[in-house]
Amino acid sequence: MINLLRNCILVGAGGFVGSVVRYLFSIILQQYSLFVPMGTLVSNLVGCFLIGIIAQMSMPAGLLSPEARLVLAVGFCGGLTTASTMIYETSQYLGDGEYFHAGGYLFGTIVGSMIAFFLGVVLVKILLKSTGGLWN
Repeated sequence: MINLLRNCILVGAGGFVGSVVRYLFSIILQQYSLFVPMGTLVSNLVGCFLIGIIAQMSMPAGLLSPEARLVLAVGFCGGLTTASTMIYETSQYLGDGEYFHAGGYLFGTIVGSMIAFFLGVVLVKILLKSTGGLWN
C-alpha cells in the first residue's frame, strides 16, 4: 500500500509539471496558431520525442529506474501530451466544416508524434554507441 501511494505521488508530481508545461506551450504558441492549435501540436510532438528517449533509456539500456520512468513517462509525458484536447479541437474543426484543417491537424499530430518518438529512440542509441556504453 505504501508503494502504491509513493508511486501515485511520483506520477502526480510528474503530471503536475507536464500539465503546467503544456499550458505554457498553449499560452506562448497561441499567437503562432495559423490553422492548427500549435500549443497542443508542440506538446504532443515534444512529449512523444521525450517518451521515445525515456523508453530507449529504460528498457534496453536500463539507465532509468522504475521510479524515474513513472515520474517522466507516466507523469510528465502523460500530463504534457494531450490526446483528449487534440480530439476536442479536431471535433471543433469538423463542426465548423473545416475538414482540411481537421485532417491536417490529425495527420500532423499522429505522424509527427511517431516521427518524434523514433527520433528520441535513435538519439539515445547514437549517444550510447558514441560513448562506448559508458552510461551502462
